[in-house]
Amino acid sequence: MGACHKTESQGSQLSIWQDSKHSQAFKTLQTSAADSIAKAKGFSTAAAETPECLKCHTLGIDISVAKLDDSFDKTQGVQCESCHGAGSEYKKMAIMKDKQKSIDAGLIIHTDKEAFCTQCHNSESPTFVSFDYAPMWDKIKHPKPAKE
Repeated sequence: MGACHKTESQGSQLSIWQDSKHSQAFKTLQTSAADSIAKAKGFSTAAAETPECLKCHTLGIDISVAKLDDSFDKTQGVQCESCHGAGSEYKKMAIMKDKQKSIDAGLIIHTDKEAFCTQCHNSESPTFVSFDYAPMWDKIKHPKPAKE
């Protein structure tokens, strides 16, 4: 991801993610507070090992672990593949240069971003306070700049 998505011409997408809470999402599961929450919810495993916690803190709620290859590192938190699908399917430059080919190869581009985000950011989360989509999206949006 870093090779292509860190440049200004790509919208500095890597640094936007690195500076976001999403990049730290797995680390929040590695705390005694998270383990206490998991235990209170009736889970017998540590939060960092509990699938119900991992789905929002790493994979993204609708991404199947079976679609991710061995290079997916859950310790990176909510990352590109969590929202956009398994990059191994569409990462080749010949595919990425063609948006439709990328989509055909598995790239997910959300048309209803708020609905996607609120699959995790909702009152079912044990630490949910509130979620105001517009200002939160402003913190993490990462469009590729239009070419002049």
